[in-house]
Amino acid sequence: MNHSQRNFHQDQPSVTRRTFLGTAAAAALAASAMPSKTQAAGASGKFKLKYAPSLGQFEGHAGKDPIDQLKFMADEGFSAMFDNGLMGRPPELQKKIAQEMDRLGMMMGPYVMYAEFGKATFVTQDKEFQDYIVGRTKEAVEVAKRTNSKWTLIAPGCISQRMEMDYQTANLIDNVRRCVEIAEPAGVVIVLEPLNWWRDHPGLFLQKIPQAYLVCRAVNSPSCKIVDDLYHQQITEGNLIPNIDMAWSEIGAFHLGDNPGRREPGTGEINYKNIFRHIYRKGYQGVLCMEHGRSRGGKEGERAVIDAYRACDDFEV
Repeated sequence: MNHSQRNFHQDQPSVTRRTFLGTAAAAALAASAMPSKTQAAGASGKFKLKYAPSLGQFEGHAGKDPIDQLKFMADEGFSAMFDNGLMGRPPELQKKIAQEMDRLGMMMGPYVMYAEFGKATFVTQDKEFQDYIVGRTKEAVEVAKRTNSKWTLIAPGCISQRMEMDYQTANLIDNVRRCVEIAEPAGVVIVLEPLNWWRDHPGLFLQKIPQAYLVCRAVNSPSCKIVDDLYHQQITEGNLIPNIDMAWSEIGAFHLGDNPGRREPGTGEINYKNIFRHIYRKGYQGVLCMEHGRSRGGKEGERAVIDAYRACDDFEV
């Protein structure tokens, strides 16, 4: 399935969400009179970090109109949005979305420029493909200009069964450089996405954060970075916080989703509260794309997603 066509908002079987209720009126009164560091930093109102819902994620509450969805996101405290399929939307709608995001003070996350899950592409020296990806990068730059966006995403295809891995790595670096030569003068950052083999994308070449780090260092451009998809990396290698630290200079964005299930934080094994605290303290100012489904259907499920981010965002600064 094309990366831009993934549907992360299918209703999933219901799960029980624990709620934490205060029991002492006096304690509640004292807490409201003396805000904690966490409350002062944004336990209500805007989130501390730029968690980015996708278009359609809160359709039950906001309806189908993208502008109404953006208003709902902002009202709920989100200061970012991402849209994998942005390049496929009509130019006038792209402009309209960008204008509303600017009005609301929201940041645009990475949109998909290229994602291939069925064949070897970036790891080859195929001239026809090289011409195609140069043209595709030029299109992505035009979208960035229309939408005031900074990041576009590449998932660079499968392994070749006819070539040593090191040659494939060298070809990937050369082909990414072709894209960067177009993106860098325009101020556009290409983020490379490693994806897991074991559950979702068997056969893909780029799988791990250290591997993507090597490619970015070899390309050696401020316009070549990593999108660290924490769902995929938990499956592929774990060691999430140490890998964030080791690759920090090359990380441009994050994708989110708990494991197993790729649903909202708190439904799986990843300690997102600790991760969010960690990257906040490192001074991260970029986008964290909420690229996941939900544990329940309907408006209740949408509200559970928002509540999950409130809970994980409730950390001491």
